[in-house]
Parts: sequence; structure tokens; C-alpha cells
Amino acid sequence: MDSAASPILYISILLVLLASSAFFVARQVLKTRRIESALSRLQSKLNREKGTAEEYYELGSILLDKRLFAQAIAQFQKAIKLETLEGQDLAAVYNAMGFAYFAQEQYDLAIRQYKESLKLLPDYVTALNNLGHAYERKQLAAQALELYEQALGLEPLNQTAKRRAEALRKRLVTSA
Repeated sequence: MDSAASPILYISILLVLLASSAFFVARQVLKTRRIESALSRLQSKLNREKGTAEEYYELGSILLDKRLFAQAIAQFQKAIKLETLEGQDLAAVYNAMGFAYFAQEQYDLAIRQYKESLKLLPDYVTALNNLGHAYERKQLAAQALELYEQALGLEPLNQTAKRRAEALRKRLVTSA
């Protein structure tokens, strides 16, 4: 490589790195603006008037993403109280509320919400995984393994259930 091409190559690489960094930063800024706009819109609307269950769920989900768990739980409870959701939609609300309790280390309340979700939708793999994880935190490895295996029965390629079930099997074999 000649000495004249070397600086051009380095500058080109630097420009590519800067351009890709700028792209990712701009994408994150736009995503954040969209989320903040939705949050602001929903909060102001729901402060003025009663909303739909879907709006309460959407606001709760945004608050969950922002790690405002207690506020998210309040929104999920409002969505449930409206009694307009059913089936998969209601199961998703219970699962999200369980996740919020789990994040606050309130495992018994999380377990209750995940079970409610599974009553409505017994083949809800995400709720099965979440319930299994809550059982793990409660040191109930056998119950957790059973749930992960149930999830794998419904979705054999589920990486979360596969990874957690293997880890639990190893733990149960070494402790036996």
C-alpha cells in the first residue's frame, strides 16, 4: 500500500464509523421522541377523560419500559376494571402486570398475575416462561422446570425455556 492511499483509507474508515454512529444516535432520538410523545398524549387524555382499556394498557406498557412499575400497575388495573378486554388481550395485561410485580421483587403477586394470564390463555408461552422465572426466584426449581418444559412442548424452539430448563436440570441433578 503506498503512503498516499493510507491516509485516505483511514479517513474513509473514520467517516463510515461516524456516519453509522450518527445513524444509530438519530434512530434512538426518534424512537425516544415517539415514546415520549405517546406518553404525553396518553397521560393528558387520560387525565381529562376516561380512556379505553387499550389506552390504559398502552400507557402501562410505556411506563413499564420506563421502569415506573408502580405507575404501570395502576394503569393495568384500570384496564382490567373496564372489563372490555378478553382472551389474549386480557391475558397480555395480566402478564404485563405480573412482570411489573416481578421487577419489584414481589414474586407472590407476580405469580398470581401470571396464573391469571394462563387461566385465560393456557398456551401463552411468554406467561409460562415468566411464571417459571418467578418460581425460580422463589427457589421452587421443580415447578419452574415443569413450566419451562410445558413451554417447550408448545414452542420447541423457545430459547428462553430451553436455556432455563437445561440450567435447572443441571442444578436438580447435582443437588440430588
